[in-house]
Amino acid sequence: MNAPLILFYFFEAAAAIAAVALLFARSVFYGALLVIVILLALAGLYVLAFAEFVAVTQILVYAGGILVVIIFGIMLTSRLSGKPLVVEHTLPVSGGLVGLAFFGALVYAIALQTFPTSESVAKTSTTFDATQTVGIALMSDYVLPFETTGILLLMALIGAAVMASDNASKKI
Repeated sequence: MNAPLILFYFFEAAAAIAAVALLFARSVFYGALLVIVILLALAGLYVLAFAEFVAVTQILVYAGGILVVIIFGIMLTSRLSGKPLVVEHTLPVSGGLVGLAFFGALVYAIALQTFPTSESVAKTSTTFDATQTVGIALMSDYVLPFETTGILLLMALIGAAVMASDNASKKI
């Protein structure tokens, strides 16, 4: 076994174990932490598949941005209401059967696909660097929407921090 194969199995196992644990998580906060583990494991799989840009985007946008805001909102909500957010699993058997049906359909759909071999990929590969092209476009053609989004997210984070402070929660 070589190192990439060991890393692949590690990231695959981490994502699968965290996904199964997410099914049984009762606390929304712990569920959000498990989603972070899943997203980081998927980013590791993207790196192993030579999709570095997708991996960095996965970490920055999803694990680093959106889930941090979700966890912050969960902490703020539980602080204002005074009780923790707990999920009640009402139909675990039927939910498990539906999940197994989707899993079976996914396995069947993947089994029908024909994937290219490494020789055919090597014949059609070019020197096109997608990360460099996206970076140049982001910092030239789309710099205004990029910076506006960053400022908007910063304002939302500052507003949430002000709402979570002791003085603001007493006024509400």
